[in-house]
Amino acid sequence: MQVIKYDICGQICPSTLLTALKEINNYSQQLMDGEITLVFYTDNRDAVTTIPESAANMGYTVNVTKMEKCYMLEISGGRK
Repeated sequence: MQVIKYDICGQICPSTLLTALKEINNYSQQLMDGEITLVFYTDNRDAVTTIPESAANMGYTVNVTKMEKCYMLEISGGRK
């Protein structure tokens, strides 16, 4: 499985959400097929809510991990 990483630290909402949604849509088929995982690193607290909620509403699996200086959002798993 391929992992594609994005560092969106320093961005604020709605920019963080728009960036994530653009990439989710760009890779929707590969995400659905379980071929890739998208990983977003963000330091924006709003993004820790908005991105996972939006991705989950689209049917994707989302894991949020608090790291030392940011959050890691993993979007994968295809549609439920």
